[in-house]
Amino acid sequence: MTGVVKQLDSLTKTLDALDPAQNKILHVDCAKVNNIDMSGLQLLHVCRECAGMRGVEFRMHNIPEQMHKIIQSVGLGQSFYGCFPDAS
Repeated sequence: MTGVVKQLDSLTKTLDALDPAQNKILHVDCAKVNNIDMSGLQLLHVCRECAGMRGVEFRMHNIPEQMHKIIQSVGLGQSFYGCFPDAS
């Protein structure tokens, strides 16, 4: 959990540093994700929620098929609805 808290602190600082005059989109490249567990998915969900609360659009790109299947199988597909602009 300590690592998660540090990552959330980093995310908050990054979101706060965005220029309000620019189009706010947080792009998350998942191309190098080899494996993800429920904790990792929960962290992505929290990141999406934190971004949304700040008016930042959260987009995930290059999602490996296995990761997409895991998201669907654990019932988080709805939580990430709209986050996959390059999904087929």
